[in-house]
Amino acid sequence: MSEFWPVADVLGYLAGEWEVERGVRDLAGGDAGEFNGTTEFRPLEGDGPLEEGGLLHLEGGTFRWQGVARPASRTLRFLPGPTPSAADVRFSDGRPFHGLDLSTGHHIAEHPCVADLYRGEFSVLSPSRWRTVWRVRGPSKDLLLTTTYTRRPSTHPKYNAIH
Repeated sequence: MSEFWPVADVLGYLAGEWEVERGVRDLAGGDAGEFNGTTEFRPLEGDGPLEEGGLLHLEGGTFRWQGVARPASRTLRFLPGPTPSAADVRFSDGRPFHGLDLSTGHHIAEHPCVADLYRGEFSVLSPSRWRTVWRVRGPSKDLLLTTTYTRRPSTHPKYNAIH
């Protein structure tokens, strides 16, 4: 039995609300922080046909770093990919971020950002839980970001019925 849960419809799987727990470690300096909050994937109301059927990813919560808590948020766009198991992930302004194909329940993505390289590993653990691990390396960065997403109860009837 595979340790990953294959996803035939990635946008259908992600739709709804998720609890988010993220650990952040500075591997060079040894500091550690955490983010706690929620992510909502809701239908994207886009300007053109490329965004039809896509999802708007809205994340918000509290980030704690070196004893200081601050509000934090981010917005991404998940657009339909070439197959139902795939998505084209973009920043809020439409710039490309990475592809995502969860047909096997596991995906590796890379995103070069100026002098830094972001390498992400996506793992679907069950119908109601998935994880990302991002390693960020660059001239002034060496970070590990591990995020667990747990579906909030009653936010997606199709997937609540099988977890």
